[in-house]
Amino acid sequence: MFTGIVEELGTVAESGDGFFRILASKVLEGTKVGDSIAVNGICLTVTSMDGSSFSADVMPETLRKTSLAFAKPGSHVDLERAAALGERIGGHIVSGHIDGTGVLRSMRPEGNAIWMEIDAEAEILKYIIERGSVTIDGISLTVVSVGSTSFTVSLIPHTREVTVLGEREAGDRVNIETDMIGRYVERFVHAAHSDTPEITKNFLLENGF
Repeated sequence: MFTGIVEELGTVAESGDGFFRILASKVLEGTKVGDSIAVNGICLTVTSMDGSSFSADVMPETLRKTSLAFAKPGSHVDLERAAALGERIGGHIVSGHIDGTGVLRSMRPEGNAIWMEIDAEAEILKYIIERGSVTIDGISLTVVSVGSTSFTVSLIPHTREVTVLGEREAGDRVNIETDMIGRYVERFVHAAHSDTPEITKNFLLENGF
């Protein structure tokens, strides 16, 4: 489990045949083989490590469903170690299991902030709500608005400086993980009302929401 607060930018040193070696420093502290590290929001298991890098195996399904397939030697990636019990959770609960990818439509400056609009599939957008949480490339962000084909978030200077979002441009593909609470609620409601084909506004009102 992660929090969506990126600890450092790593650099892909090697990639190929489902194998990645990533240069890092901070996330190696206290880490051992078998531990989990989120790489651009993707939960990967450390298979080997040395004083300056760690390696991880990546399944074909992960490469199909995430933007990690486009990471090449020299690419920067967001890194976060799994959360430890007893620490502050500065972001939100993040599983490291990507729901899908989106495409950065635009980046618009406003004062010291940058508005990012991201195109996404309807299957992802239905779990994104205004002022809710979303994870983009492993970064916990607050949703500003949601449209029929896209949603927007706003980046402060610090986020741009310490994460890969500072390097992103229009047209780039990003990893998206929606807030898992919404998915659990939908699952539980459907299980309790298996004859209900979908959750609608009227359905929620009728059931006390």
